[in-house]
Amino acid sequence: MRLSLRACFGVLALLALGLTGTGWLIGELLRLQPCPLCIFQRLLYLLIAGLALCGVLLPGWWRLWGVLMGLSAAGGLATASYQTWLQQNPESSLACGFGEPTVIEQIVNWFGVRWPDLFLATGFCSSKDWVFLGLSMANWSIVCFLAFMVAAAQLVVKGHRP
Repeated sequence: MRLSLRACFGVLALLALGLTGTGWLIGELLRLQPCPLCIFQRLLYLLIAGLALCGVLLPGWWRLWGVLMGLSAAGGLATASYQTWLQQNPESSLACGFGEPTVIEQIVNWFGVRWPDLFLATGFCSSKDWVFLGLSMANWSIVCFLAFMVAAAQLVVKGHRP
């Protein structure tokens, strides 16, 4: 059974929203302190969900939404990979959260001031407080962003043929 283009975008939107909600819920239940990179990944999942919803509502531009989703997922993959590197090399994490705020930290701070329950970053990027099946949340995020990149590429390459 092949899903329609709108259904594919809808599934991707639900998955991205589900990952955002799951990450937030795990953090709340276990009282984890998210770092700026964690929050930035959360924002990228929400961006992917928004772009996927655009694909549901405006399917005529399906290729644009797919490309933008893929680029957002690539940014998330890079962010999660960098966070994983910081977790493996905690002595290098002094660059995260100290000194002049980076662009990512400025974006996260802007959202954190407006919606602190969802976007306030209070943790350290090198912390590996939650591990499931031997992988940290940043490691799992690499897997998820990679899956979104593959799905977006599939939509762009094999999507709707007018």
